[in-house]
Amino acid sequence: MTTLILLVVSVLLAGIVTYYATNITMTRTRQEEVQLIYLHCWVDSDGEASAAFKIKNVGSKDILLDEIAVRGVESDWNKIYFNDTTVSDTGLSWINMTDTAELGKFEVNATQDVPLESSGEMAVYLKDPPNIELSDIGTTVSICVYTMNGQWIEEVNVEYAGQ
Repeated sequence: MTTLILLVVSVLLAGIVTYYATNITMTRTRQEEVQLIYLHCWVDSDGEASAAFKIKNVGSKDILLDEIAVRGVESDWNKIYFNDTTVSDTGLSWINMTDTAELGKFEVNATQDVPLESSGEMAVYLKDPPNIELSDIGTTVSICVYTMNGQWIEEVNVEYAGQ
């Protein structure tokens, strides 16, 4: 009888360890991983600020962009413009964010979380990011992208957008 109890307990423990190892392996293999590249933050002679970056989802699962903050302050969704067509590898350039023809090139002006599929990329432009002024040229500011399970922070120098 004792041998039978020890055998059942051993099999039960082996099953629990196998279940735990499988669960850890399956949940850890699909993680979020985001790269922010070609970051820029500009201020023009009128004091109008804009920021831009290319975001790449290099993780193995689709993500949702929950929030974008510049210098720790969340940007309004109605001032964030996305272009999910293929972004060139030469970087991003300043655009006049008051020019409706330029903004017409963007496919999405989001009002809520923005999905980005695995291995996808998109250009992101922010119109009037908070707390960026003409006097900030040459200083470093942070740009942070929040997803469902993480935050991705990069720093960039504020540049003058010569017109």
